[in-house]
Amino acid sequence: MRLLLVEDDRLLADGLTSQLEKAGFSIDWTHTVKDAVRFGKQEDYRAAVLDLGLPDGSGLEVLKQWRANRVEVPVLILTARGDWQDKVNGLKAGADDYLAKPFQTEELIARLNAIIRRSEGRVQALMKAGGFELDENRQSLRLPDGSEHSLTGTEFRLLRCLMSRPGQVFSKEQLMEQLYSLNETPSENVIEAYIRRLRKLVGPESILTRRGQGYLFNEAV
Repeated sequence: MRLLLVEDDRLLADGLTSQLEKAGFSIDWTHTVKDAVRFGKQEDYRAAVLDLGLPDGSGLEVLKQWRANRVEVPVLILTARGDWQDKVNGLKAGADDYLAKPFQTEELIARLNAIIRRSEGRVQALMKAGGFELDENRQSLRLPDGSEHSLTGTEFRLLRCLMSRPGQVFSKEQLMEQLYSLNETPSENVIEAYIRRLRKLVGPESILTRRGQGYLFNEAV
């Protein structure tokens, strides 16, 4: 899952990035209104964490521009503790949730996963497709035979992307965008390598190749 973090406190941003990556997210970070607006328009994010106090303006303006341009990414805003007006203004502008500083990272991650599930029409942390159950909290996969297998961070992100929309073809480029941040430059063959690893786990008939198009998760097995 690819996430945009808009936060001007570099120390906080570094700490959040580390914890969010462990939770299965790929992070793009910026600290300005200008870049946040641009990234939101041109990139495909599953969620965004948006601080309202930025050096070149208000995060609220970022949110308003995103919504005006039909950028529908789920947004969690960060506000100062006790500033209820910021919370109200953010929710009115189109935010999906808010969290007051200081906060526990575990709560931030839980709230992010919740708004992502709502955006996908789910209420549980279990993603089910084709007899498989992907546990977002534990980053593990339960097979139809009942056995459970732990996944690496990249395996989890890739499988989650495919299972989130069974039957939809994802190109290599789309999968790369969800797995890696703008600062990373992985090999072009990395997707193929991880697809091979996942097929050993779920079977070749569960992840199909559409030649010249990409890959899809087949739940009709």
